[in-house]
Amino acid sequence: MDAVTVRQLLQDHLSDCEFHVQGEGNHYDITAIGAVFEGLRPVRKQQLVYGALGACIADGSVHAVNIRTFTPAEWQAQSRD
Repeated sequence: MDAVTVRQLLQDHLSDCEFHVQGEGNHYDITAIGAVFEGLRPVRKQQLVYGALGACIADGSVHAVNIRTFTPAEWQAQSRD
């Protein structure tokens, strides 16, 4: 598994989001930006991202994931800081 494959899995599952994926082996840092996260609690946001990786987590090809989620407005505000 590599970061490009992880990004494609995420994109296939949440096509309206932008993803930045770093890592290798079975450890990844994921930043997800999308309007789909608007108004959701942090746990629900992470569940959406984990949903795309469920099979990979179950088979061990993805073991550790650090997820950061942003709405487009949050991402824009964060990028200015």
